[in-house]
Formats: sequence, structure tokens, C-alpha cells
Amino acid sequence: MDDTVELGVELLDALEHEELSLAAAVDRIETVTEEPALTREILETAERRGVIEREGDTVVPTTRNYVSFESDVVSKEGEFTCRRCGAGLSTGHFVRFESGEHGPFGSSCIRKVTGRE
Repeated sequence: MDDTVELGVELLDALEHEELSLAAAVDRIETVTEEPALTREILETAERRGVIEREGDTVVPTTRNYVSFESDVVSKEGEFTCRRCGAGLSTGHFVRFESGEHGPFGSSCIRKVTGRE
């Protein structure tokens, strides 16, 4: 459970949005966990640590620790299922965080999850 919370907080820490809706933030967190209690804990922990600020139904990332696609994202060949959209993948993209790798994602979903799109 602690690893899941840490991974979720790191994911929020890496978002490249000026702001996003709470629903969009939860969409990203659901790539880590679909348990409502853990989702709430991730949001609360991120807010307590100053990673995000919550203004009603808006989440504002505060740290600007963006994912570097050159050094923080690795691609692996194989048979994968995207953690965001459920599509079958022959190339999975994984984000390397301190608490572990997060993925696999397809090429467009990795950009969506990190806030590049």
C-alpha cells in the first residue's frame, strides 16, 4: 500500500499541467490504483507534501518536476496491456520513478498520463 501511495504521489509530482480537474487527476491516479480509499490517500498525501494544491474541483501541480522522455521513460518490446486505456501493445512505455516503474502505456497514453497532451 505505501508503495502505491508513493507511486501515485510521484505521478502527480510529474504532471505537466498548469491545472487540471479533479476528475482528470483521478484518471491519472487510476493508472496506479482503482481503490477509492487509496486514490483519496494519494491526493491527501500529495496535498500535504505540497506536490499539489486543491481548489474546489481543480488540482494545481506545484512542483514542476516533469518527466524527461529521454531519461525517465523506457520502452520495452513484448505483449502488454495499456494501464490507461486497456489496448494491447507490442511496445510498452514505462515511467521510472524512485518508487518503481509505472506502466505499461501506449505511445499516446504515456503522453496523456504525464500531461504532455
